[in-house]
Amino acid sequence: MSLVSTSHLQLAAFALGTVGWIMCAISMGLVEWRVWHVDNTTVISSGIAWVGIWRVCFISYLHVSPGYKEQFCHKFGVLDSFVPHEIYAAQGLLLIALIMGLLGLTATVFALRNIYMGIVDKTLITRFFLVGGFFYIFSGLCVLVPVSWNFYSVTHNESIAFPPSYYMPSSPVTQEVGAAIPIGIIAVILLLLSGTFSLSYRFPVTSNTIMQS
Repeated sequence: MSLVSTSHLQLAAFALGTVGWIMCAISMGLVEWRVWHVDNTTVISSGIAWVGIWRVCFISYLHVSPGYKEQFCHKFGVLDSFVPHEIYAAQGLLLIALIMGLLGLTATVFALRNIYMGIVDKTLITRFFLVGGFFYIFSGLCVLVPVSWNFYSVTHNESIAFPPSYYMPSSPVTQEVGAAIPIGIIAVILLLLSGTFSLSYRFPVTSNTIMQS
């Protein structure tokens, strides 16, 4: 049995982990975590506002000619006390998830490099796959917590006490899940699969003999 043929799942883990890591980054950057429908369209002209983990945005015609859209965004400050705990948690945990995911990819690349270059070192290869798997799973869990928490807040139509300068009501008429949450859920699935595949690696017992002969 060749050493390369034993690492197909781990190669898949790298591919899935890469896609999962990218989707985690996309989810973190999107403002569409919560979609708020409001009844006062004086400032929020479309009646829809998007609440993300870094900022809140909406379309307004107030300061431009009718028929022209302008998007206004207000960034959340570090010391803003009105920001819900689930949003602050999402900021920190998604940053950690990106770092952990990148470490997982690095460990997997190093292990795969040794395999494809014919460097037979059972301890090194096995340990790096294990480390990569741990980082993938930890990254996936760091995404799962804020995604689930914010999904819960949306489904229970929880309010946010925005200050007057944000021109946002404290409660929407209704709210729905934005695109960032399902993207985050897919990222969780891919990262957890990557971790499982990486942890499942078993170094072949006969590989040393084959490589030496």
